[in-house]
Amino acid sequence: MRSLLFWLIFLFSLITVASVLSILSVFNIIQTDSLLTGRIIFPFTFSILISFLFSYIISSRYSRPLNKIADYLDNPSKLDAILYSSKFLPSEIKKILIASQKKQNKNRDIQSELAADKKLFKSILSTMNDGVIITDIAGNVSLINTSAKHIFSPNHENIIGNSLAEALRNHKINELWEKCIHSKHQEMTYFETSPQKSFIQCIATPLDPEMPGNILFIFQDQTRMRQLEIVRRDFVSNVSHELRTPLTSLKLITETLQTGALEDPTAAKMFVDRMDGEVDNLTQMVEELLELSRIESGKVPLEKQWVRPCDLINKNCERMLMQAERAGLSLSYQCNDDLPKINVDPLRIGRVLVNIIHNAIKFTPPGGQIESSAYYENNTVIFFVKDTGVGIPHKDIERIFERFYKADPSRSNHGTGLGLSISKHIVESHGGKIWAESTPALGSKILFNIPLY
Repeated sequence: MRSLLFWLIFLFSLITVASVLSILSVFNIIQTDSLLTGRIIFPFTFSILISFLFSYIISSRYSRPLNKIADYLDNPSKLDAILYSSKFLPSEIKKILIASQKKQNKNRDIQSELAADKKLFKSILSTMNDGVIITDIAGNVSLINTSAKHIFSPNHENIIGNSLAEALRNHKINELWEKCIHSKHQEMTYFETSPQKSFIQCIATPLDPEMPGNILFIFQDQTRMRQLEIVRRDFVSNVSHELRTPLTSLKLITETLQTGALEDPTAAKMFVDRMDGEVDNLTQMVEELLELSRIESGKVPLEKQWVRPCDLINKNCERMLMQAERAGLSLSYQCNDDLPKINVDPLRIGRVLVNIIHNAIKFTPPGGQIESSAYYENNTVIFFVKDTGVGIPHKDIERIFERFYKADPSRSNHGTGLGLSISKHIVESHGGKIWAESTPALGSKILFNIPLY
């Protein structure tokens, strides 16, 4: 920079001085003895010396500040040192350096904000439960978050840049994209993924006018909501069915009595007894529904106390002993007195045992055996009731704890299908778990555990 400036100034000065001296010589302002020396050599030599000296002074004056600017651009953090060590810098140069520093500081702040926003945006996308995909004007994927990858292709890495059809392989989403492109409005659809069988709600929103042609897809997993809707619908259907049977029976009995059966004392008594039984069934169902509703809503406070597992087994098996004998069954119960105490609501856990034993009695043919006991394992006390009954089909084992579910409706006409469901909620409210083990035609075993805390 300095050498270029020096030679430019030198050339300019040389031309200027030579021109002036030549003019002076022509007009005899400069007198010499020799015409050649006076008019040509002397002015030219003098102009070279003057120009060289002038060029050196001027270039030194202005090249030094330019070098300082270059030093600052190489290392902006040294601005204070440059200004302090260069006291004779022109004010214009100082203003340029200070303005440049302010601009760089502002740019640095903007870059920091952009980096923080980008980090926050990336963090939000990666932690969202909803899947997010953005496509460009050509329908290629330009952004996808982790949840969306898990929904469609958890093992696929090269999704960015691929078309929507190649990346997701779902015709409904392709149709939704085309519909959204043409309508320029938010569109929605539902579909199921395989093999997970998840029920997904997809919302497509155009990003116009900020990002013309780009579409934002939001994928929300509605599987749980759909399951709850199915449970609600099944519950209403099951309650209606369970209520219809005793109500129909009561209606028929009432009509029979009204048409003349009241005149026959024997028939009248039989029908009244049947009415009493149906009313008892209705009462039991309503009470169990209310009990189940209270347990599920958490409105039933558990009155916990420390009790011995053996006391629970002995007391509740003795209650069911006569019922088992009437059914022609053998009910045995034994327990190790060394089992640690558990902190439970004894009435609620007692009801669980009674419900399970009652189920075993109902599904065990005469001459069969039922056994109840408990043991310690993995910091829990495990209770079980084992029978030699008809068993539970494998397809029904996971469903027997659902409300109104009956594995063998023909053998459970007098049950509500709520006993095991209530038992499940009581056990879970104690922090435990209930499950079933069974071999069809060889018997069943219902177990539940209670943690020691």
